[in-house]
Amino acid sequence: MASSKPSPLLGRLAVHLKMIDMEQLAAVLGELEAHPDTRLGELLVERGLIDRTQLAKLTAAQAQVLAKHRAAKGPPDAANPVKPAAPVEPPAPKAAPPEAPAAPTPSPAAATSAPAPAPKPAPPAAAAACREAPPEAEAAALGRVDDWAAPGSADRERFLGLLRSAVERGASDIHLHAGAPILLRVGGRLEPLEPAPLAPADTERMLLSVLEPELREQLARHGELDGCQSFEGVGRFRANFFREQRGLDGVLRLIPAVPPTLEELDLPSRLAKFTTFHQGMVLVTGPSGCGKSSTLAALVNLVNEERREHILTIEDPIETLHPSKRCLVNQRAAGQHTRSFARALRAALREDPDVIVIGELRDLETISLALSAAETGHFVLATLHTDNAIRTVNRLVGSFPADEQDQVRAMLSESLKGVISQRLLARADGQGRVPALETLVVTRAVSNLIRENKTFQIQSILQTGQKQGMVLLEHSIRELVKSGAVSAEEARRHLEDPKAQAAA
Repeated sequence: MASSKPSPLLGRLAVHLKMIDMEQLAAVLGELEAHPDTRLGELLVERGLIDRTQLAKLTAAQAQVLAKHRAAKGPPDAANPVKPAAPVEPPAPKAAPPEAPAAPTPSPAAATSAPAPAPKPAPPAAAAACREAPPEAEAAALGRVDDWAAPGSADRERFLGLLRSAVERGASDIHLHAGAPILLRVGGRLEPLEPAPLAPADTERMLLSVLEPELREQLARHGELDGCQSFEGVGRFRANFFREQRGLDGVLRLIPAVPPTLEELDLPSRLAKFTTFHQGMVLVTGPSGCGKSSTLAALVNLVNEERREHILTIEDPIETLHPSKRCLVNQRAAGQHTRSFARALRAALREDPDVIVIGELRDLETISLALSAAETGHFVLATLHTDNAIRTVNRLVGSFPADEQDQVRAMLSESLKGVISQRLLARADGQGRVPALETLVVTRAVSNLIRENKTFQIQSILQTGQKQGMVLLEHSIRELVKSGAVSAEEARRHLEDPKAQAAA
């Protein structure tokens, strides 16, 4: 904070207990100056930084600190007893003059104010929110407050029990939301694990129980945390914890303990040919939750088993763990082992990789460096959030400024080797999901269309290029309907063309 004036005790407690960070406290105190009749706790709740349960904890902790300080001061005079601290934020007292003489019997606010040389008059808002205690008294009480707030082993065991139940039911994702029942995504649909909703305080204790102190600080500072963690005897999970208006929530996705194979993912064996390139770029695309990461892991595993090369992966976070088999495998996490995807890619060109795996092409700089790596003799495997092959090409080109796009088309026409666009459809028998694929092999004809900015004509090549291993997404979905693997109703949910929907 820019001001040298001490922060209100309630605010310092909120920061100490990792409910808010100093930047958020400074912003709220700034608003408090303009609204002197508003209490700090109410403003924190109104801004969505804490909930009512957390406010109750803070006010109880504040009363504990003040009570401890009064006890250290000794018993009050019988003629002028000091009133006990209220369990909620007391109304604002009037600001005292800067150098008022000490009264014979101090008020609660005065008794708990830290002395300062020639203090300035406190503004009404600061006086309303602040019941200051000397630093030594506050520090002593905070030790007990921290012990009370820390999650115990019972919370961790309950959390691990929930994960075990989710794995046994074949869930792909686990949702823990404050004030809502625990939900599992099974076969693409959310199902309750337990009917009763989780109390916000229980959700927070369980989620924090599996985080190291530095990760809790990161969560408190940023309001969200993304990463992967392995639990012995349970499995490996990609997790995202985030604060929202009701409290702390968490979503976890189960990661296979070993890299999957194409057969285990119900993917056609023809995809194996996308791992035979020694230069260029192959992209796995599709919407969120369609299995891109699993397909990418299966392709990397194939390279790892069949070639003797150096594989370098750049991910955020590291999901599937790839032990070195025939290849040497190095896995780096953006934000942990390196600052960013772009920084890691620039360094990768000096680390002698043969295969570069990029968890996601997120921005212009990453896309540009990936194209450069593919052009300079590396084989690049990556994922991208696009719906189909044509939109993938257009998205890559459209990421660049207009005056650079002709050059990018020329680069892409030479470096792009294939696009795998994927969906996951619910099986007709209710036993999980099955992938539907659109596969584009960049032949000389496709390369010319990319260079000449005629990507709309790629559709016809996809329809007639079965001998080259090409498949249109609509054709793949219709084949699943014909085989009985997918219902016509489910197929129509994933088809964009009205004529294709009618045919399904």
